[in-house]
Amino acid sequence: MAKQFDVAVIGAGAAGMMCAAVAGQRGKKVILIDHATKLAEKIRISGGGRCNFTNTATAPQHYLSQNAHFCKSALSRYSPQDFICLVKRYRISYHEKHKGQLFCNDSAEQIIAMLKAECDLGNVSWRMPCAVASIGKDGDIFKIETGAGRILANSVVIATGGLSIPKIGATDFAYRIAYQFGLKIIAPCPGLVPLTFDANRWQPFIPLSGITLPVEVFTGEKKSCGYFKEDLLFTHRGLSGPAILQISSFWQSGQPLSLNLLPEIDLAEALIEGKTSIKKNFGNLLSQWLPNRLALGLLDANKIDPASRVTDTPDHILKKLSDAINQWAIVPNGSEGYRKAEVTLGGIDTRELSQQSMMVNKVPGLHFIGEAVDVTGWLGGYNFQWAWASATAAGLSV
Repeated sequence: MAKQFDVAVIGAGAAGMMCAAVAGQRGKKVILIDHATKLAEKIRISGGGRCNFTNTATAPQHYLSQNAHFCKSALSRYSPQDFICLVKRYRISYHEKHKGQLFCNDSAEQIIAMLKAECDLGNVSWRMPCAVASIGKDGDIFKIETGAGRILANSVVIATGGLSIPKIGATDFAYRIAYQFGLKIIAPCPGLVPLTFDANRWQPFIPLSGITLPVEVFTGEKKSCGYFKEDLLFTHRGLSGPAILQISSFWQSGQPLSLNLLPEIDLAEALIEGKTSIKKNFGNLLSQWLPNRLALGLLDANKIDPASRVTDTPDHILKKLSDAINQWAIVPNGSEGYRKAEVTLGGIDTRELSQQSMMVNKVPGLHFIGEAVDVTGWLGGYNFQWAWASATAAGLSV
């Protein structure tokens, strides 16, 4: 005989566990279903295993969506401070690492255990591992066919995330359910992902792999299209690091990236004005400001002998070198894809959902939350905050 619940939450990740806990603690009879054998793998691997669980600077402008206003309601009703209070209640010690990013001092497992405990307080039932074969609706009741039998529910919350990092269980389940119920989807693509370059053109830069440095990066015709001042990392296949992960969510295929490898120095001005006083050769001079391997690599790429002196070099050569460093324009040929993407851009079109409850406007009782929705945060804890906020919005309404 089928078991009946008030709420069935599908996906036992950050958003799903949060939603189940909120609904359960309101007295709802909740079941949480997931096909994986372990809870919340994405929490477990995030932040180098310490979970960047929120960002104190959370604001709507730190999110990408076809509807920039959609996230405002949920984010305003469940703030970073609300989640911090929950973390403190469980005596989880944490620290701010950079620009409002909060990490556990010890382990991401503490956040998982906290959410599991919150679900237990709400008497949430669990079905793991348990694959969902189909979801149908008969009148006001949802029929969920699973490997463990049929489950009936008054409300269903889809919290199965996007396509990022398939090796930990990511699937297109949310999109398939959305299509089934006739919902529009903003085409998904990898976000917060390393960028790659043509293998032949990147060959001279392979020896720079492992070098990291602070840069400015932007894409599009204006900096407003996407601009970040963060660290960059050279890899064997292209560029990574926070600067590149951030800009990747704004980058469009065929667009150049504009990189300033010395954001604190106007190199053209420094070189030209200093021609009479700078006695050093190029190799020694650039190595003052840049990692030595990078300095020598850039000189080689611009056909400048590291042993040559600035004082003996024409202004137009100095200008060319400075442009290559302060205004390096380079066109990626792609990204590392979903296997390395931290998030999935796009998802369920927010015009299909209520911003107060995350419920589908034309399918009462059906909700989508978290990464499955077309709301994607910047790097740095913003996506977890969206998970907590959207989950709470749904958990309070089911």
